[in-house]
Amino acid sequence: MPLITPSAQVAKALSDGAPIVALESTIITHGMPYPQNLEVARQVEADVRAAGAVPATMAVLDGTLRAGLEDSELEALARAKGVAKLSRADMAACIATGGTGATTVAATMIAARLAGIHVFATGGIGGVHKGAETSFDISADLLELAQTPVTVVAAGAKAILDIPKTLEVLETQGVPVITYGQDQIPAFWSRESDIPSPLRMDTAAQIAGAHQLRVQMGIPGGQLICNPIPKESEISAKILTPIIQQAQSEADTQGIAGKSVTPFLLQRIFELTEGKSLVANIALVRNNARLAAGIAQHLIETVVK
Repeated sequence: MPLITPSAQVAKALSDGAPIVALESTIITHGMPYPQNLEVARQVEADVRAAGAVPATMAVLDGTLRAGLEDSELEALARAKGVAKLSRADMAACIATGGTGATTVAATMIAARLAGIHVFATGGIGGVHKGAETSFDISADLLELAQTPVTVVAAGAKAILDIPKTLEVLETQGVPVITYGQDQIPAFWSRESDIPSPLRMDTAAQIAGAHQLRVQMGIPGGQLICNPIPKESEISAKILTPIIQQAQSEADTQGIAGKSVTPFLLQRIFELTEGKSLVANIALVRNNARLAAGIAQHLIETVVK
């Protein structure tokens, strides 16, 4: 039995050596309500196709790890209730028990590696939570980047996280953090963070070249590409900082901790920005999908093993 089953379109792209971009599925099941989640999933897949690559949305359906979903399967997932949110720790268990689950950044990277896909577009990665020096709350995404050879295109770490500590962990793990087209790390909904980027590249070809050289040198792990949100769609850090602080204060007061923190904060930020945070989130995911497609195109010019 194969570890991963590609859709017909993804299987053909793999056979033809065509560029492919992996996409996560938690944005569908846990990111927004139906039918908006389905509309956005279809739009992001369309953005990848328009930019010259084949989209491969990852998910576990009834115990089968899938690389690429048919439109009917995408709709069923968007309507589904009680879908597991899968990361490295519980992905195999979900498959073994015949479950259905949506893939986070870490799980999508694993699925992409199994499928032979080298580029993945998402919104923002997980990272080090504020107060992690006492809670030890650090996303599995960071350790996955250190060991799984996939280039991940994101708008940086989610702005609710401790970005400096997130960068420290990535540096310790030897993960290249490359900002596309600017010298500052973007802060998810905001283009700037006042935090210098460790590395900068200005073309998709340069990013693809760095990925290929890491493979040739036998360096494990992937690359994190921080792609700033389009200027017309951003919410400035000046506006967002007090909103994030208020949401964090409410979470602390209500004793919200662990896995419940991120969804609580994102929901409160959505409410406090009157929905603007979700509009920005959709814009940045689409922007990341387009850049990832460009990187994938350059990667197929050389054989990546």
